[in-house]
Amino acid sequence: MDAIFALMPQAVMASDWMTSLQGFMQQGGQVLWWLFAVVLMGWLLIVERILFLCFQFPKHSQQWIGYWKDRSDQHSWYARAIRDGWLCEAQSQLNHNLNVIKVLVTICPMLGLLGTVTGMISVFDVMANQGSSDPKLMASGISLATLPTMAGMVAALTGLFFHARLVKVCKMKQLKLEQSLRSQR
Repeated sequence: MDAIFALMPQAVMASDWMTSLQGFMQQGGQVLWWLFAVVLMGWLLIVERILFLCFQFPKHSQQWIGYWKDRSDQHSWYARAIRDGWLCEAQSQLNHNLNVIKVLVTICPMLGLLGTVTGMISVFDVMANQGSSDPKLMASGISLATLPTMAGMVAALTGLFFHARLVKVCKMKQLKLEQSLRSQR
């Protein structure tokens, strides 16, 4: 029974967190949900790339280096063509989905701007229908309309950082593999 009560504050915290997230998303409008979907897809691809770089690529790299070490002929045109084929395959594997991540990062601020424009249209529509030019009403409506832009910029900045790091790590791994395959024997 004590274990149940010990978990209750965590469940309440998670519930509060979900409630605030839902409130934020409702304030930002429909476009904020689209932005959420784009960000979620981008982060799934980033995590996939990180897992690939940590677990799968080192296995492939060691396999290619092992095959190259086991070759008796490393200097013929045919041997160099095989090595170049492995390097092209490595480059393809390393750069897989990086362009998709870049496109998703680029879409984020545009979706945020779209959310702001649609939010401002609805604010002006409400003001026109009510015939009110109350500055407090305008300020609150404008602040709610700018939430998608803020969310889009934050998503783009974090995505841009991780994309740049992934590109750098992929180039380094490719260069390291190329040096390992060229320096044998």
